[in-house]
Amino acid sequence: MRYELTQEQQLIKENARKFAQEEIAPRAEELEESGKWPYDTWEKMRALGYTGVNIPEKYGGPGLSILDYVLILEEFARADDAFTTSYQVHQLVSDMFLLFGSEEHKATYLPILASGEKMAAFALTEPNAGSDANAIQTRAILKNGEWVINGTKIFITNAGLENSLGVVLMAITGLRDDGRKEISSLIVPKGAPGFHIGNKFKKIGWNIMDTRELVFEDCRIPEGNLFGERGKGISQALGGLNLGRIAFGAIGAGIAQAALDYSLKHAKERVQFGSPICKFQAIQAKLAEMAVNVEVARLLTYKAAWLKDRGLPHHTEATMAKLVSSEMAVKNVMMGFQIHGGYGFMKEYPISRLYRNVKMMEIGEGTSEVCRMVIARDLGC
Repeated sequence: MRYELTQEQQLIKENARKFAQEEIAPRAEELEESGKWPYDTWEKMRALGYTGVNIPEKYGGPGLSILDYVLILEEFARADDAFTTSYQVHQLVSDMFLLFGSEEHKATYLPILASGEKMAAFALTEPNAGSDANAIQTRAILKNGEWVINGTKIFITNAGLENSLGVVLMAITGLRDDGRKEISSLIVPKGAPGFHIGNKFKKIGWNIMDTRELVFEDCRIPEGNLFGERGKGISQALGGLNLGRIAFGAIGAGIAQAALDYSLKHAKERVQFGSPICKFQAIQAKLAEMAVNVEVARLLTYKAAWLKDRGLPHHTEATMAKLVSSEMAVKNVMMGFQIHGGYGFMKEYPISRLYRNVKMMEIGEGTSEVCRMVIARDLGC
C-alpha cells in the first residue's frame, strides 16, 4: 500500500493551502462575526475552478477525483470550517446530479454548478424529520403537468444566498403498494411561485453559513423537475450522504489540524515559570495526542475517498471517516482550548471560533449515534 500523494495531488493540496491561507483564513474571524457570505471569495474560487472540482470536463468541470476534492476541503477547513461546510453542500448536490440526474438535467444544471454561477442546496430536514428521513411530511402532488408542493424545511444551507440555484427537495409523492411513503426528489428553482425563504437563523457558530427555514405553499414546478427516478428519494439521499460523510471527514481533519496549529504556536510563545509551556509534559502529552488524532482522521478519510474513486463499496468507510474525524476534531479543539487557558475564551484567538463551531461536526451528515448504528448494521447486527 502507498501512503504518499502523487506529485499532482501534492500540487493540488499545496495550491489549496495557499489559496485558503491567503484568501479565506485572514477573514474568517471578521466574517464569522458579521455572518456575511464572501461573494468575492467565491468569485475567486470560480476563476480557479474550485466550484465544480468533481464535475467531468464534458459538463464544464475539471473532473478531479474524490481524493483530490478531499485534499482541497481539508486545507479550506483548516482556514475556515464554516465557509468550507457551505462549499461542500454545493459539491454534494453536484455529485447527486452526476449520480442520479437525467442526461437532460446534467446538461442543464452541471455547467451552471461547475462554473459557480449558482450555488446548490439540498432540502431534506424538517422540524420533525432529521436523522429519521422517512418522517418527512412535505408533499408534492402531480396536477395537470405540475408538481404542487406544500410543507416546511428547516436548517437548509445555501438556499437564501443571492446566487442560489434553488434546492433539490425531498417530498412525499404518493404511497407505495405496501402503504409506505413514496419519497422522491424534486428540483425547485429559486423564485418558483410559492417558494418562500425564511430569515437566516441566529446560531452560536457557523454564522457565515446561510441557514434558513424554507416554506412551500402551493409551490408549482414543472413535472419534468422530478429529480431522477420517482420514489428513489431516500436512496438518492443516502447515495449523496456517502460523499457528504467523506467531506465531513476531510473537514474534521482540517479542523483537527487547525486546532493543533493554533495550540502549538501558542504553546511555543506562552511562557510560564520561566519556560514556554510546550516544554511541560502535560502540554506535550496533549499536543502529541492532537497530532495522532489528525493522522487518524486523515487516513480514514483518504481511504474512504480512495474506495469511492475506484467504485468500490465505501458506505461503511465513509461513515467511519465521518464519525472518527468529527470526534477527533472535537477532542483536538477541547484540548487546544485547554492549552490556551483563559486566552481561549477571547474572540481574538481563533481557537475560540473553533470551539463555537466544532460541536456541529458530531451532528451534521449523521450524528455520532446514528453513525455508530449504521456501522453496527453494516457489521450484520
